[in-house]
Amino acid sequence: MKATVRELRASTRAILSAVRRGDTVLVTSRGKACAKIVPVFERKRKQNHDSLFGIWRDNREVRPVKKYIDRVRKARYAR
Repeated sequence: MKATVRELRASTRAILSAVRRGDTVLVTSRGKACAKIVPVFERKRKQNHDSLFGIWRDNREVRPVKKYIDRVRKARYAR
């Protein structure tokens, strides 16, 4: 999305709403780009789906987790 400095002053709320939705706004002054407004997203903690926690953390028998889950479920689906 593009917006001039004048549009930015006149409709800041609408432009910021667009940014909240994930749009990037290029602000121009006299036809030249002078700023870019980008959304700020909180960094989500990257989850390791193959990690163990709690009482399972030290259990070496269930590592790697995916293979353990497949082994446990195998009996259920072998019918």
